[in-house]
Amino acid sequence: MKVVSHVDDLSINTLEKYEHTFKALADKKRLHLLHLLSRRGKTCVCHLTEELDMSQSKLSYHLKILMDANLLVRETKGTWSYYEINEGEMDRVLSDELCCVFKPGFNKC
Repeated sequence: MKVVSHVDDLSINTLEKYEHTFKALADKKRLHLLHLLSRRGKTCVCHLTEELDMSQSKLSYHLKILMDANLLVRETKGTWSYYEINEGEMDRVLSDELCCVFKPGFNKC
């Protein structure tokens, strides 16, 4: 993983990707959904609607936003979809690289 040495080294593309990710994270229902998936692992969408007390259409809306931000992975088995955290992307979001964006003096920058 490449750590950004200076904020000036960030490309517009990198900043746009972070913007897209943070917009996806900027919702308490989506954060709750991510929390559930982080604790349970791969989970059928049918169990998520019950757990979150949310209609299938509303849940699908939130899942799509998280999928578009590459924060989730979906696997389809028959007619059911199973979702889990995209560990690689979550590691990127929670990485030293992001810390260097906001704290350039961080000891790993």
